[in-house]
Amino acid sequence: MNTVSIVLVSHSEEIARGLKKLLEQVQPGVAIAACGGMDGEIGTNAFAIKEAIESVYSEKGVLVLFDLGSGYLNTEMAIEMLDNQENIKISDAPLVEGAYAAAVESGIGGSLEEVLKASQSAKEYRKIPN
Repeated sequence: MNTVSIVLVSHSEEIARGLKKLLEQVQPGVAIAACGGMDGEIGTNAFAIKEAIESVYSEKGVLVLFDLGSGYLNTEMAIEMLDNQENIKISDAPLVEGAYAAAVESGIGGSLEEVLKASQSAKEYRKIPN
């Protein structure tokens, strides 16, 4: 099945890999790339993010989620370095909950816009009832 792919950008390699593992168990048919850390340390790298996007690029689209501010800046730079910038969106969503919602929506065949919307709806999730 051709689905929207997901790229996870975290300052921690372990967080990115662990979240990828979780999402692959939820939706094994969705291509997911984890991009985290920088040379074994904390950080993000625009070149590594670019490679991650290219590794899972789908004509249906790629959604990138990130954890902290410089992850966003490096994701923007990575996209600018790509020859083909079409069908790539950055989600302003909490990383874990947003990625989970995105993976579910992608796995059921959602469009890039639907996957983006699902991820961003995670901002409204309540984990503890009033």
